[in-house]
Amino acid sequence: MEAVLKAKGLLSLPPNPKARVFQSSQGLKHRFFTPKPKPFGGFSLSSNGLQKLSGFDSKTRGFSHKGGNLFVCRAEAAAAADGQPLYTGEVEIEKPKILGVEVTTLKKILPLGLMFFCILFNYTILRDTKDVLVVTAKGSSAEIIPFLKTWVNLPMAIGFMLLYNQLANVLSKKALFYTVILPFIAFFGAFGFFLYPLSNFIHPEALADKLLNILGPRFLGPLAIMRIWSFCLFYVMAELWGSVVISVLFWGFANQITTVDEAKRFYPLFGLGANVALIFSGRTVKYFSNLRKNLGPGVDGWAVSLKGMMSIVVLMGFAICFLYWWVNTYVPLPTRSKKKKEKPKMGTMESLKFLVSSRYIRDLATLVVAYGISINLVEVTWKSKLKAQFPSPNEYSSFMGDFSTATGIATFTMMLLSQYIFDKYGWGVAAKITPTVLLLTGVGFFSLILFGGPLAPGLASIGMTPLLAAVYVGAMQNIFSKSAKYSLFDPCKEMAYIPLDEETKVKGKAAIDVVCNPLGKSGGALIQQFMILTFGSLANSTPYLGGILLAIVLAWLGAAKSLDTQFTALRQEEELEKEMERAAVKIPVVAENATGNGSLASGSALSPTTDDSTSSSSETSAPQNI
Repeated sequence: MEAVLKAKGLLSLPPNPKARVFQSSQGLKHRFFTPKPKPFGGFSLSSNGLQKLSGFDSKTRGFSHKGGNLFVCRAEAAAAADGQPLYTGEVEIEKPKILGVEVTTLKKILPLGLMFFCILFNYTILRDTKDVLVVTAKGSSAEIIPFLKTWVNLPMAIGFMLLYNQLANVLSKKALFYTVILPFIAFFGAFGFFLYPLSNFIHPEALADKLLNILGPRFLGPLAIMRIWSFCLFYVMAELWGSVVISVLFWGFANQITTVDEAKRFYPLFGLGANVALIFSGRTVKYFSNLRKNLGPGVDGWAVSLKGMMSIVVLMGFAICFLYWWVNTYVPLPTRSKKKKEKPKMGTMESLKFLVSSRYIRDLATLVVAYGISINLVEVTWKSKLKAQFPSPNEYSSFMGDFSTATGIATFTMMLLSQYIFDKYGWGVAAKITPTVLLLTGVGFFSLILFGGPLAPGLASIGMTPLLAAVYVGAMQNIFSKSAKYSLFDPCKEMAYIPLDEETKVKGKAAIDVVCNPLGKSGGALIQQFMILTFGSLANSTPYLGGILLAIVLAWLGAAKSLDTQFTALRQEEELEKEMERAAVKIPVVAENATGNGSLASGSALSPTTDDSTSSSSETSAPQNI
């Protein structure tokens, strides 16, 4: 701030300051980064604060009322009245805190945590319901999932990404958020109350049966997609909810309004609320799945359960929209480095080329694709065992409710440990834990499938069959893998976006989270389809799937190591830029001419020459530049 020092508080400095006044040998870096006294954000020129300045002589002779010129000093302070400090620095005011956290930070973190709770609550219901619909439907089985992910889910995800890129170029961020989430809410409400009750009329079952008789049982999976097309559409929309609403909308919004320091502290804690959501939504699914027991004969208990669950999904969707509106209305955005390059708007092909050319984005994509392939290699085999054990939709859904609750409890525990892991070991170690856990638990699951026969007598002694044991061990594998993903993998992935510029951040997230996520799942499905056709069944291909899992996890670990190096470098660069912006406070002294107009005096303000320290020591003549 520019301030004119009037007669009672005029600042005059000697024409040739001595070396003890300005020590030029220290250089700019010393002056910019030397810690300043805590209570003052700028230079204090008060009479009782001169001893705190290393750049000015504190003697009274350094101040003079002589001469006809007034001076302007640009520091972060203002002139004060008689008897008060001439320059009171920009006081560093202690911001109000609650439980050690600034109130302004809580205004961001609490609504974001509630948004994450609602989104994960919905996703748990949708994830459990989509599997029940497509796996237990008449004329379908778990074998439909690889075909569904490859030939339906992936094309729709790519189409959404292309549409999202176009919308991101023409809509504001707020409009984009509402434009994307509202169709999801409308569809799930319509499915529960209209599409499912009418499924017997809109599904071409007769045509599917005729084609199955002609083509043979090998086409059961592709024909099932046509047979239960509305259920498959629900499956894809539920998958997209996870990719779009969680990854793109929520995390994109969180990255927009939080800093890296806040992210390291609070991103893992978002999962605490989210996994409370998993626990409660699991109980909700189990409650509605058990409604059939209290209904009369002839009543479709699954239809009643579906209406109740979809009603909750719609209400939670509107709660998400309200929280998003509140945060945008009442929470200020953090300041980003002004030196970030603003990239021009890019078209679809330019965006894809740009993203492919970025090593940083490629490594992020490798993490997401590797997770999708790895979890899918185990999950489909597990779900086939699950249907064999629980063929009824309500029994299947009830088990999935217990599974979600257990996942929530395990993830909640992992979340409590995650902040310690981030603080103690850093981003790199946290990013490598998930692939390690997935590899170890996957080996245990495949080993039980391969050697289940010899273990049958021992399992019978504890009241279990090999099938039930496989179901439980597969459930444990999914629980541990997903708890590591939610508590460590997702926060690591989202932190990696924060140092990027806005163009890369927005389009990179759309490409990675919307396309690479289903691409990973589809990649796993393609591998399974190839194995089934080559070896006859998933059981016969289990040893080869184990080898593929090992190769995928090793590639995942390599990408995590590479990304750790790049993330650390970007983080340091951003911190340096912010520090330079905060430190670049110029202090020119401007003399007013006879007409009262201020003008900068010649000479360098921050580069006193050698002659200055050796020339005349007169300190009462006309003031000079600093």
